[in-house]
Parts: sequence; structure tokens; C-alpha cells
Amino acid sequence: MSTGSPAGNFRKWTPTPPERGSFPLDHDGECKSFMESYLKCMKFTENKNAPNCRILAKQYLKCRMDNQLMDKSDWESLGLVNLPGEKHVEIGKKHSLENQPKEKDATVVTSSKE
Repeated sequence: MSTGSPAGNFRKWTPTPPERGSFPLDHDGECKSFMESYLKCMKFTENKNAPNCRILAKQYLKCRMDNQLMDKSDWESLGLVNLPGEKHVEIGKKHSLENQPKEKDATVVTSSKE
């Protein structure tokens, strides 16, 4: 029994690169604490797109950008603008990393079940 297309008409599969390109792994663990906080938040919220987890995601990505582990990008293109605790920004205004205020460390509430 064959699993290909009919009459042996196989199409060559061409892989596509990631949308934002590849980026180096964090071998030195420069952003590990941010990553762990974000993953703990996602586990606690059962992988829901919770606002407090989005704040942690933004901190993690900022760490990666600051340590040249990914290209700098504006927050709007990453979908991380107007998060709770941030000043509301006019629609259509470009956001850049230089204009972002320093963020305070976010506290993650965890359950005693682990």
C-alpha cells in the first residue's frame, strides 16, 4: 500500500523559513529567569493569553533584544502594545524600544500544586 499521491506524482516539499528569521539560543542563560517566569505564568493560567503573561512575554523579548539574541522590533508588530499598567498610546503611533519606559519586575502568582 502506497502513501504517496496517485500515479507516483510526488511533489517536492519546500520548507519555508520562520517569519522573523532564526535567532541564536540563549546558551549563557541571560534571559532564562524571564523565560521561566513566563512559562510558569502560562502553566498557571492553563496556556490562556492572560494579560499578566503578556507582560512577562514582553519582558522576555526585551531581554532577548537587549542581549542581541533576536533582532530589535517594535512592540506593535509583536502584538505587545497597550498592556495593563502601560500608558495608553494613540492608534497609528509607531512604538519603538527606545521610547518604552523601563519596566518593573512582574510578580507571578503561582499555585502550591506543582
